[in-house]
Amino acid sequence: MISLGIESTAWNFSVGVVSEDEVIALEGEAYSPKEGGIHPREAAQHHSEVAGKILSRIFRKISPDEIDVFSFSQGPGMGPCLRVGATVARALALKLEKPLVGVNHCLAHVEIGKWLTEAKDPVTLYVSGGNSQIIARRGRRYRVFGETLDIGIGNAIDKLARYMGLKHPGGPKIEKLAEKGTGYIEMPYVVKGMDFSFSGIVTHAMKLFDEGYRAEDIAFSFQETAFAMLVEVTERAMAYLDRNECLLVGGVGANRRLQEMLRLMCHDRNADFHAPPSEYMGDNGAMIAYTGLVMLKHGIRTEVQNSQVRPDFRIEEVEILW
Repeated sequence: MISLGIESTAWNFSVGVVSEDEVIALEGEAYSPKEGGIHPREAAQHHSEVAGKILSRIFRKISPDEIDVFSFSQGPGMGPCLRVGATVARALALKLEKPLVGVNHCLAHVEIGKWLTEAKDPVTLYVSGGNSQIIARRGRRYRVFGETLDIGIGNAIDKLARYMGLKHPGGPKIEKLAEKGTGYIEMPYVVKGMDFSFSGIVTHAMKLFDEGYRAEDIAFSFQETAFAMLVEVTERAMAYLDRNECLLVGGVGANRRLQEMLRLMCHDRNADFHAPPSEYMGDNGAMIAYTGLVMLKHGIRTEVQNSQVRPDFRIEEVEILW
């Protein structure tokens, strides 16, 4: 079977095609704001404008008639952006008379991570712009064992980057600055049980920037502190669940320092660390296509009349039949 997936939850409009064994095609274009962060309506307009040419590039690689199922990000995400992807997927499914599957975006990150690595039953650290969660499967559901109490780590990094005058996306720029940092500055470390908070550390970092501290040292200290919080809660979940596998997914997962810290933690626990290739860390159509394919194989499909987007769609709501 072959599945086409459309990802449009936030800044990236991406289309992927996968079989049961490999990624066949992956194309996409990201919205880049002129200033500030992501503006949902502007991002949705961008997605509407690029959808046609991205599909054209995909269909030069594979005929639409070869597609067995059309999948789309149903949520969570920005409503205007989600609606663009859902509309395109519905139109294709109706036109070609093929099944439609609405996919939980967070679930798709976990599933493609497992598919592209050797992870079997890991504790997953999912870190992106809007989401920061520790996820593991129990029974027929994925459960969230810890998460941010305010903003996701990706949004926290982007907010700091914008304050420093760096353009979106800020993650790679903060990472480069941090590599040049030479002195650690104490930052707020906020872990509450299994949850964590990033708004305080962002505010503190901004204050340090205003006071004239080196941007490189601020970025270094911010990363070390925020990532230590994430690693601590991930390790606690692994101990609680008695799991010996850790999987890192989400756009912030491409950060080399975060990978290194998790790898060291896993080494100390005699556990295995897994991370998919960087092109599948961020939001991409291949993860939607793969998860939609798995869902269809297990009898799950979405009727057009029930295909409304769900901006607050939680991973716990999905029953796992595979």
